[in-house]
Amino acid sequence: MTPRAVHWSLAAALLALAALFAIWFHDDAHRTAALLVFALPPALMGALAVRSARARFWAGVFALGWFSHGVMAAWSQPDARGLAWLELLLALLVIGLVSGPGVAARFGGRRRAR
Repeated sequence: MTPRAVHWSLAAALLALAALFAIWFHDDAHRTAALLVFALPPALMGALAVRSARARFWAGVFALGWFSHGVMAAWSQPDARGLAWLELLLALLVIGLVSGPGVAARFGGRRRAR
């Protein structure tokens, strides 16, 4: 996959995660706070991921938290289990898309001798 395709895929995954959080916390008692904490960061990073390496880095860092949140919610909230699994899978996709180019550069192909 080309770097441009990876960046656009990452942006799509982050925007899907933001939409998931907007749906999940739509009827929450503290909707504004929940949307600011959960939906705003992936939406901003999704908008910036195509051009900014820093946004891609922070997307990977935040994805570790989203993964943990998804595991905890899937384990403890039976009524939100489907949304939690979707969050977990999207977080894994973000982690894979962010770390994929670095892993490919490190382990893919031969390196020149020094």
